[in-house]
Amino acid sequence: MSKKVIVIPTYNEMGNIEITLSKIQNLNQKFDVVVVDDNSPDGTGDYVQEAIDNKRFNIKIILIRREGKKGLGTAYIKGFKKCLELKYEYIFQLDCDGSHNPNQLIDLYEELNSNDSDIVIGSRYIKGITVINWPLSRLLLSYFANYYVKIVTGMKINDSTGGFNGYKFKALNSILKNNIYFKGYAFQIQLKFIGSKLGYKINEIPIIFKDREIGESKMSLSIPGEAFFGVMYMKLISLFKNYKSKLNLIELIILIL
Repeated sequence: MSKKVIVIPTYNEMGNIEITLSKIQNLNQKFDVVVVDDNSPDGTGDYVQEAIDNKRFNIKIILIRREGKKGLGTAYIKGFKKCLELKYEYIFQLDCDGSHNPNQLIDLYEELNSNDSDIVIGSRYIKGITVINWPLSRLLLSYFANYYVKIVTGMKINDSTGGFNGYKFKALNSILKNNIYFKGYAFQIQLKFIGSKLGYKINEIPIIFKDREIGESKMSLSIPGEAFFGVMYMKLISLFKNYKSKLNLIELIILIL
């Protein structure tokens, strides 16, 4: 078992899952994979199970099946909890749609392993705008949404909505002790916001992000609304909330053992 693991949520990603797993397999460092499939009608989950049974890839793959489409946030939480249960030291997020380059997982890992970062963000907006093939309307929506989050929350993060991130065990474990109530893309914001409230060090590194080429986007009209109003709500309740602290002594002993 590797000390590094990637959580990949899937829903109707049959056109992308083999490509994604093949790229992870060919990395020059070993990463395990947890796939969380929401009962994809196109058979994505069946493909992953068949690949595990027949050892199609020379990486460790764990499949978590859920009964239906329950939201990106809950899929990640399910995958994260499995990773924490198995005591992975470094936990990463990766979209299956090809928008994130698996080669840059190495950069995320090295940032966590070599520096004093607790959370690392693969940022589309730290060195200009490094987004390929998005229509201008979506690019502007994303860019100004991140600026809005920055102003409302006070976080010094340029890309709080992105889903290409890495967490050390201690940081993710502490974050998940708090109530994660967003289910859509605002979930990405809440993880980072709680991490900042707990005092964990968050760094950004530049990535190249490109729009999916295969399959359909999961973006819906409810997502911008959740983020806009949800961020205000999140900030408001944070003024009256005591966030749960970092690992206690017992948890530290368990982790060391």
